[in-house]
Order: sequence, then C-alpha cells, then structure tokens
Amino acid sequence: MNHLLFLGNLGTGEIIIIAIVVLLLFGGKKIPELMKGIGKGVRNFKDGVKGIEDDINLNDTDNTTKK
Repeated sequence: MNHLLFLGNLGTGEIIIIAIVVLLLFGGKKIPELMKGIGKGVRNFKDGVKGIEDDINLNDTDNTTKK
C-alpha cells in the first residue's frame, strides 16, 4: 500500500475533469494564490521535518560522545 487510496487509478481524463471543476469553482484569479499557499505550506512542513531530524541527529551524536 505505497499509494494513496483514491489516487492510484486516476487517468488523464479524470485529472482533466478535476482541473476543470477546480477552475470553475475557484476561478482563474484564485488558483495562483491557492498554489502559492500550498507551496508555502509544503515548504514550512519540510523545514519543520528537517529541524526535527537535525535535533535527533544532534542528540544521537551527544549520546555517543558521552559514553
């Protein structure tokens, strides 16, 4: 189960239909704003994960040097 439940069987036609529905719902002017917001959210998430990984690695090196 390495794929999302509903994204596994999407074809080109379905993706085009979804894009048209999104365009109709939000309009052409709102879509760039939405994508910018999603991009910022993903960037913040990646920065947070990297910060946690750095903290874990720092703690691991501290524990190994103290022994």
